[in-house]
Amino acid sequence: MKTSNVLVLILVLLYINVSTEWPTHTVCKEDNLEIHYKSCDPQQDFAFSIDRCSDITTHTFNIRAAMVLRHSIKKLYAKVDLIINGKTILTYSETLCEPGHSKLIFCGKKKGEQLYYEGPVTLGIKEIPQGDYTISAKLTNEDHITVACADFTVKNYLDY
Repeated sequence: MKTSNVLVLILVLLYINVSTEWPTHTVCKEDNLEIHYKSCDPQQDFAFSIDRCSDITTHTFNIRAAMVLRHSIKKLYAKVDLIINGKTILTYSETLCEPGHSKLIFCGKKKGEQLYYEGPVTLGIKEIPQGDYTISAKLTNEDHITVACADFTVKNYLDY
């Protein structure tokens, strides 16, 4: 009996490690704007939400994001790709954290600590591009290890 319980436990643990796809989460869904995301990190999902979809058009809106860090953050690099019809149209990279020059409050957090942010975010763009597209965002640390990764699907039919 004990051997069969151990075997079942091992199979469950193996299945969890093999199953690397996270569910798609809805960030917001209104008449003319939908935003969904899925973690592209096979080992970790995270929580992300926006108060109201319509607030995005004001360029400053409140978000909530949370996760438990699997790796420490001494340096943090962001890479964001705009993907339309499967082709990368635009790539943006930026250093967000480095010793003596940190742009974020969670720079310097250690492995195992909870990362939680609730507050305003300002987009540096005047309008959210119309149409259907994907924004792929990846955060890596100084060892080039993925800290967080997500693919955001945007369906925007707002009239500006």
